[in-house]
Amino acid sequence: MTTLTTGTSTHCTPGPPSKHQLALIWLAVFPTLTVLNLALGDWVGTLTPVVRTFVLATIAVPIVIYGLMPQLHKARVRLLTRAATS
Repeated sequence: MTTLTTGTSTHCTPGPPSKHQLALIWLAVFPTLTVLNLALGDWVGTLTPVVRTFVLATIAVPIVIYGLMPQLHKARVRLLTRAATS
Protein backbone atom coordinates (compact mmCIF):
# COMPACT_ATOMS: atom_id res chain seq x y z
CA MET A 1 0.00 0.00 0.00
CA THR A 2 1.32 3.40 -1.00
CA THR A 3 0.48 6.57 0.91
CA LEU A 4 0.38 9.79 -1.07
CA THR A 5 0.27 13.16 0.63
CA THR A 6 -0.98 16.08 -1.43
CA GLY A 7 -1.35 19.37 0.39
CA THR A 8 -3.55 18.68 3.40
CA SER A 9 -5.02 15.33 2.36
CA THR A 10 -3.55 11.84 2.46
CA HIS A 11 -4.57 9.15 -0.02
CA CYS A 12 -3.83 5.44 0.30
CA THR A 13 -3.58 3.51 -2.93
CA PRO A 14 -3.56 -0.27 -2.72
CA GLY A 15 -0.71 -2.18 -4.26
CA PRO A 16 -1.18 -4.94 -6.79
CA PRO A 17 -2.90 -8.13 -5.62
CA SER A 18 -0.72 -10.82 -4.09
CA LYS A 19 -0.27 -14.24 -5.63
CA HIS A 20 -2.71 -15.62 -3.06
CA GLN A 21 -5.38 -13.08 -3.99
CA LEU A 22 -4.93 -13.84 -7.68
CA ALA A 23 -5.28 -17.55 -6.96
CA LEU A 24 -8.51 -16.90 -5.05
CA ILE A 25 -9.93 -15.08 -8.05
CA TRP A 26 -9.14 -18.01 -10.31
CA LEU A 27 -10.58 -20.45 -7.76
CA ALA A 28 -13.83 -18.50 -7.85
CA VAL A 29 -14.11 -17.58 -11.53
CA PHE A 30 -13.13 -20.78 -13.33
CA PRO A 31 -15.54 -23.17 -11.57
CA THR A 32 -18.35 -20.61 -11.78
CA LEU A 33 -17.96 -20.21 -15.52
CA THR A 34 -17.63 -23.97 -15.97
CA VAL A 35 -20.86 -24.66 -14.08
CA LEU A 36 -22.70 -21.89 -15.94
CA ASN A 37 -21.50 -23.20 -19.30
CA LEU A 38 -22.59 -26.72 -18.43
CA ALA A 39 -25.95 -25.60 -17.05
CA LEU A 40 -26.76 -23.06 -19.78
CA GLY A 41 -24.70 -24.48 -22.63
CA ASP A 42 -27.56 -25.41 -24.93
CA TRP A 43 -29.25 -22.04 -24.51
CA VAL A 44 -26.18 -19.78 -24.64
CA GLY A 45 -24.78 -21.80 -27.53
CA THR A 46 -27.47 -20.30 -29.75
CA LEU A 47 -26.42 -16.73 -28.92
CA THR A 48 -23.79 -14.63 -30.65
CA PRO A 49 -20.42 -14.57 -28.87
CA VAL A 50 -20.89 -11.01 -27.59
CA VAL A 51 -24.38 -11.69 -26.21
CA ARG A 52 -23.23 -15.03 -24.75
CA THR A 53 -20.34 -13.30 -22.98
CA PHE A 54 -22.66 -10.57 -21.68
CA VAL A 55 -25.16 -13.13 -20.32
CA LEU A 56 -22.49 -15.27 -18.65
CA ALA A 57 -20.69 -12.24 -17.17
CA THR A 58 -23.99 -10.81 -15.89
CA ILE A 59 -24.67 -14.05 -14.03
CA ALA A 60 -21.10 -14.92 -13.00
CA VAL A 61 -19.84 -11.58 -11.66
CA PRO A 62 -22.39 -11.23 -8.82
CA ILE A 63 -21.95 -14.90 -7.89
CA VAL A 64 -18.18 -14.47 -7.66
CA ILE A 65 -18.09 -11.02 -6.04
CA TYR A 66 -20.90 -11.40 -3.50
CA GLY A 67 -21.06 -15.16 -3.02
CA LEU A 68 -17.69 -16.81 -3.46
CA MET A 69 -15.01 -14.19 -2.82
CA PRO A 70 -16.13 -13.30 0.73
CA GLN A 71 -16.14 -17.00 1.64
CA LEU A 72 -12.72 -17.57 0.08
CA HIS A 73 -11.29 -14.52 1.87
CA LYS A 74 -12.62 -15.81 5.21
CA ALA A 75 -11.10 -19.22 4.53
CA ARG A 76 -7.77 -17.59 3.61
CA VAL A 77 -7.75 -15.54 6.83
CA ARG A 78 -8.55 -18.64 8.92
CA LEU A 79 -5.79 -20.57 7.16
CA LEU A 80 -3.22 -17.79 7.61
CA THR A 81 -4.24 -17.23 11.24
CA ARG A 82 -3.98 -20.95 11.98
CA ALA A 83 -0.55 -21.10 10.32
CA ALA A 84 0.67 -18.05 12.27
CA THR A 85 -0.40 -19.48 15.64
CA SER A 86 1.14 -22.91 14.99
